[in-house]
Amino acid sequence: MSTSLHSRFARLALSPPSICHRCLARRSFSSTVPKASKVGSAPLILPPGVTLSIYNPPPLKHISRHPRIRTVTIAGPLGQVTLPIPPYLSIKHVPAPADSEIKSSKAFVTVERSEIRNQRMSWGTIRALLANHITGVTEGHAAIVRFVGVGYRAIVEDGSGRFLTGRKVVNLKLGYSHPILMPVPEGVTASAPVPTRLLIEGVDKQRVTQFAAKIRNWRVPEPYKGKGIFVNDETIRLKAKKIK
Repeated sequence: MSTSLHSRFARLALSPPSICHRCLARRSFSSTVPKASKVGSAPLILPPGVTLSIYNPPPLKHISRHPRIRTVTIAGPLGQVTLPIPPYLSIKHVPAPADSEIKSSKAFVTVERSEIRNQRMSWGTIRALLANHITGVTEGHAAIVRFVGVGYRAIVEDGSGRFLTGRKVVNLKLGYSHPILMPVPEGVTASAPVPTRLLIEGVDKQRVTQFAAKIRNWRVPEPYKGKGIFVNDETIRLKAKKIK
């Protein structure tokens, strides 16, 4: 065998692996079966007076890249909430037995393929959102905003002007040279039993907490004097003053 053939075989033997072999070498294989979501597999308890309905949009006449989104509507004594759900998720409603003393029905949330990470991640998220909505239409959600500081207070009054007429407005006095007017979002109610406390209530937990967070952003609690706006049982650890 000639020298050129020896060198050619040597180069082929020491050549780096292809891209596919590199990807397979880095990928970690596991023989364990992916577990189902503990939150997603838990049943939803529907108290008496709460209804859960799913709206399936009609099929498209033409092929579209964006599929129609299904929605779930939860209605109760305090109102109703609508939540969009992905197409790979399904909800099975199990009514309460007729001869049973328990009048609450159940609903189970399932996904098509639990081994896919995206479906498994949204499984528990959608179930948690549905549970919050069920609590909202039966008991409601609330957030208490506390004002700590000299002159910090809030007043709920009727709005005036071009864009605020007919709406409730939260008037904040937070030490600025002008008052801060924040209109109350739709589906949320606000009341001030005392000037340093603001009670925000509503059916949708996201709207309630988001409105409280917007108010808090005007005076974030500072760690030296402990002044600021606190939401619910929020606390802050005070720091020692800087002494030169």
